[in-house]
Amino acid sequence: MERTKFYRYVGNEEQVYGVRRVILDDGNARGVAIYQVTTAGGLQLDILPDSGLDIGHLRYKGVNISYTTKNGYCSPARFLPVSNEFGHYFSGGMLFTCGLLSAGPENTDTKDGGFQPLHGRIHGQGAHNLAGYFDGENIIVSGELKETQAGGYNFSLKRKYIIPACGSEVMIEDEVTNLTPAPVEYMMLYHMNFGWPMLSEKAFLEFPAKRKVTPRTPYAEKGLAKQCEFCEPIDGEEEQVFFNEMESEPYVRLKNPELGICAEINWSLDTLPVLAQWKNMASGDYVLGLEPSNCYIMGRERERREGRLPVLDAFGSVKHSVKLRLSELA
Repeated sequence: MERTKFYRYVGNEEQVYGVRRVILDDGNARGVAIYQVTTAGGLQLDILPDSGLDIGHLRYKGVNISYTTKNGYCSPARFLPVSNEFGHYFSGGMLFTCGLLSAGPENTDTKDGGFQPLHGRIHGQGAHNLAGYFDGENIIVSGELKETQAGGYNFSLKRKYIIPACGSEVMIEDEVTNLTPAPVEYMMLYHMNFGWPMLSEKAFLEFPAKRKVTPRTPYAEKGLAKQCEFCEPIDGEEEQVFFNEMESEPYVRLKNPELGICAEINWSLDTLPVLAQWKNMASGDYVLGLEPSNCYIMGRERERREGRLPVLDAFGSVKHSVKLRLSELA
């Protein structure tokens, strides 16, 4: 709508769209900072500056899209990157960034880096140089994260969200830089998590026709024929993970005809060649993860051994982009 017409209907744009910073002050979430973003296209999402600048809850036209674990929002002070603690602070959310030194299972890298917690440390880092504003067309939230080790590696992750004020999509633009004079191997996974009611037995996935699929476990291999289908929650069900590699057209769509909603993810295929799919139909932990990645997320030593561990040159940078778009089914 033309500005001259818009401001005849509306005196303050926050009536329709905007971004606001709040801090939670109760329970295990005490101290959690949030950029609350609302668009005129029906999106409502929480961006968490002190938790990897990731996305927490996300709704589209009042319908929940994202997954929240039993833990709910947890204060950054509860992030403990030590053995067997991940399940106590993992909150899920629409985006949980994993890396930057390691992603996947906890492991000990005997070459360098030592102990690596499950899915790495970047989500536990707080962002600085923060900004949240409306630029006249888009809502922008941006900041920089550092993941470092005294005497070791030094990563910078500059992240920018571009969210059309009148639309229903979220563009993530990241730049990862190695701030040391030596090459460093790195891993990165965009752990994007869908929950009920967007995920249900009525939902299904669409992939490009040409793709390679590799099940992670024998149980996942048994479920390959139903990779794109979902069922009602099953007590004690084992998770399944599939690694998808596209020749071109990097997209995946989760459609729910009952809700009339489609969620589509696109990403930079040149820097994120693998899409991991986490399918967990277990009661109480019912979730679908659609996760663009630069590796097979099997831990540093195994990825290195199998030739899948990317390297950032001395003072080198790499750019990643991921887009989530919500729309109504025709």
